[in-house]
Amino acid sequence: MKIQVLGGHGGLAKGFATTSYLIDDTLLIDAGAVASMLSVEEQCRIEHILISHCHLDHTKDLAFICDNCFGLKPRPFEVFTHATVKDIIKKHLLNDIIWPDFTKLPNAEKPTMRINTVESETTFKLGEYSVTPVKVNHDYDAMGFIIEKGDSAVLFTLDTGPTERIWEVAKGLKNLKAIFTEVSFPDELQKVADVSNHLTPQTLRDELKKMPANVPVMLTHLKPNYQKEILLQMEKLGEKRIHVLDQDGSVFNF
Repeated sequence: MKIQVLGGHGGLAKGFATTSYLIDDTLLIDAGAVASMLSVEEQCRIEHILISHCHLDHTKDLAFICDNCFGLKPRPFEVFTHATVKDIIKKHLLNDIIWPDFTKLPNAEKPTMRINTVESETTFKLGEYSVTPVKVNHDYDAMGFIIEKGDSAVLFTLDTGPTERIWEVAKGLKNLKAIFTEVSFPDELQKVADVSNHLTPQTLRDELKKMPANVPVMLTHLKPNYQKEILLQMEKLGEKRIHVLDQDGSVFNF
């Protein structure tokens, strides 16, 4: 699997893009930085989109890729997410007020985007990929995703605070090549992290004990205004398997 980190930050500023991972050019995880990081041709090449939760930094570019690829794709973007998240997107984003409802444009039979619902721990197939959503500790039925292709599996928690079930599922994977998880705030803002269900370096340290051993851990979702402090605190942890993705645009092959 080729994984491009189109955006890996928890906020938007010059040089910082919000969450989007592109797998093998056609499978997208979250839509925080698609329109700004890919050409229109590359956007239209995307077939399937997994949405972890409803927050704007993970969903905003659903609006723009529909606009950019309108009339250019033979088939709709197929989005997969929890039913709660689907309802929120339809009510608050693609609602013909904030943005046109591309789930019924140009018509309901052949829309630009189709939103499908999935359930936690119910594996489904997308071509050569097996996708297992697993609930995490964040807002509005948020889910992480385990993506399997051939002899490789990669786990994405997306946004989460301290959590349990996804690590239990991960320990049953024999072919786990990497874990992408988050650290959003420095330790000094632990109360903010707790209220918003995010991780700090000190709570991440406890999460590492729950994860399968000897698997590389890629850290994302750093808030741009706190990145320097987070990097210093992560360095003090001294965990060799951690890779902090402080620059967007990284490409990995697993």
